[in-house]
Amino acid sequence: MIFRALFLIGIILFNSPAHAAMETSAKQAIIIDMGTGMTLFEKNSDERMPTSSMSKVMTAYMVFEALKEGRVQMDTMLPVSEKAWRKGGSKMFIEVGSRVSVEDLLKGLIVQSGNDASIALAEGLAGDEDAFAAVMTQRANDLGMKGTQLKNASGWPDPDHYSTARDLALLAQRLIVDYPHEYALYSIKEFTYNGITQANRNPLLYRNMGVDGIKTGHTSVGGYGLMASGENDGRRVVMVVNGLNSEQERAMESARLMSWALNGFETVNLINVGDVIDTLPLMYGDSDSVELTVNRDVRITVPKAEKDSVKTEIIYNTPLIAPVNKGDMVGTLNIIIPQLGEFKVPVVAAEDIEKAGFISRAFTNLRLLMKGE
Repeated sequence: MIFRALFLIGIILFNSPAHAAMETSAKQAIIIDMGTGMTLFEKNSDERMPTSSMSKVMTAYMVFEALKEGRVQMDTMLPVSEKAWRKGGSKMFIEVGSRVSVEDLLKGLIVQSGNDASIALAEGLAGDEDAFAAVMTQRANDLGMKGTQLKNASGWPDPDHYSTARDLALLAQRLIVDYPHEYALYSIKEFTYNGITQANRNPLLYRNMGVDGIKTGHTSVGGYGLMASGENDGRRVVMVVNGLNSEQERAMESARLMSWALNGFETVNLINVGDVIDTLPLMYGDSDSVELTVNRDVRITVPKAEKDSVKTEIIYNTPLIAPVNKGDMVGTLNIIIPQLGEFKVPVVAAEDIEKAGFISRAFTNLRLLMKGE
C-alpha cells in the first residue's frame, strides 16, 4: 500500500545523527510550525504570566477587526485624552487635545510600543479603556485564548491582567492568517511621530533570518518577552518567550530558538487525501475488504537530523462489520516523531461497502462457526 511504501522510503532516506533536545532560560516558551500546527518546543506554555506590551498585539487585532468591519478607517481621526497623554512607560508622544489618525496610532502602537497610542485606540473604539479591555478579553476567549484576561489595552502591570505563551502563540497565528496585509506593519523598523523617531524594539527584525514580526514586552514582574514569527523555505513558525532577565538575553535567546526552529526542521507531505494507505477485512459486506484513506492531507514537521527515527502504526477498530460508509472512521494512524511526541490522525473508509445479502451472510456465519470464531 502507498503508506507502507512511503514509510519504507523514509527509512531508506532518513539517515542522520541524533538531534539534541532544546532547552531555554526563558520561564515560559512555545514554538509552533504554522503549516502543520505542530508544537516544536514548549516550556510552561500554559502557565499564567504577565503579558506586558505583548498585550498590544490583541489591541491591534481589535483595531484590525474594526477596520475590516468598517467601524473606523485608517484616516479616521481619534481624540487624545489626558489619560492617554499622561500614561507613562513607552510612548509615541501624542499631545493632549489633539486628534491622531488610526494609521499613525497603529504605527505608534506596533513600532514604538506606545502606551499612549493603546489608550487612544481603546477610547476611540469603546469609549473608555475599561470597556475596551472587557470586550478585548471576550474576543480573545472567543479566539480560543482561554487562559487570557486583559484589564487594559497596553499590558500595564495588573495582577488580573495575564495570558499564557500558548494563548499568545494562537493570537500570533490568527493575526497572520486573518490580517496578512495589516501584519506587514510589524516589519516596520522605525516610525517618526511628533518629530521623534523610534526604532522597533523587536531585535530579530535586524538579523538576516527571515523574521518579519511581531512584538516585545517587559515588566519587572514578568521579565523580558517576545512574540516573533518568521519564514524559511516556505515554512512559517511563531514563537513566544517570556521571563528572560535582560534585553540582551532576550535578543540572544530568541535568536537562538528561532534559528533552531527555522533551520532545524522540515515539513514532509506524508499522505494525501484519497491515497489508499491499506485495506481492512470486512465482515458481512458485499466486499470482503474495504480500502482505507485519511480525511485530510497529512503533513508533518520533523527534525532534519532525526528523520530516520520517525515511527508509524495504524490501530484499527476491529472487527469491522458492514455496512460501511465512505468517511467512516475505522482506525487511527499514530505518528511518533523524536522530540515532538505522538500525533494521531483518523483513518477512514475510502469507499461505501453495502451489507451483503442474507445468503452471503449465512455462509460467512457458517465459515466462522467451522473455524470456531
